Amino acid sequence: MQLFGNKKHLNTDVSSQVADAAKGDRRAQKAIFDSLSGKMFAVCLRYMGDRDSAEDVLQDGFVTLFSKLDTYTGEGSFEGWARKIFVNTALMSLRRKDILRQSEDVNAAWNVRADDPSPTQQIGYGELLSMISTLPPGFRTVFNMYVIEGYNHKEIGEALGITENTSRSQLQRARTMLQNKIKEKY
Repeated sequence: MQLFGNKKHLNTDVSSQVADAAKGDRRAQKAIFDSLSGKMFAVCLRYMGDRDSAEDVLQDGFVTLFSKLDTYTGEGSFEGWARKIFVNTALMSLRRKDILRQSEDVNAAWNVRADDPSPTQQIGYGELLSMISTLPPGFRTVFNMYVIEGYNHKEIGEALGITENTSRSQLQRARTMLQNKIKEKY
């Protein structure tokens, strides 16, 4: 049984599962953990870049999720609500590490270009995720937020405490690095 879907409202079973988990019911909490842990680990890994850091963020994310279950209203996808918690937990961890300390404004990055930015059709999803995980943390974070999570540059800037131009620069540099990695491999 899939516990969480993309329905506008939760069905009664899921709603009661969340309510039970919010009251401390260990079986309900385990069901939520089992349903979400794989997907949320993938989110954490995309942001953190290594398994150990991703596992730490996953654990912190579940602590936050279970402590905030009573704030979930039942509107929208529970999984989407949970994903925001895990993204924010990863971003807080990255901010603590000050990953964007050496970021550059977009105006300073105009000379960074790919030699041949033509995309290749030969790369698989797993390989691409692996390449993304090797990006420097600031590039990887902005790339994930913009390309995968759908944040705009203003939202990224506010979340990370950087300017919109810095966000654009980080995204452009991440894309360039990925294009060069793909080009080298193929």
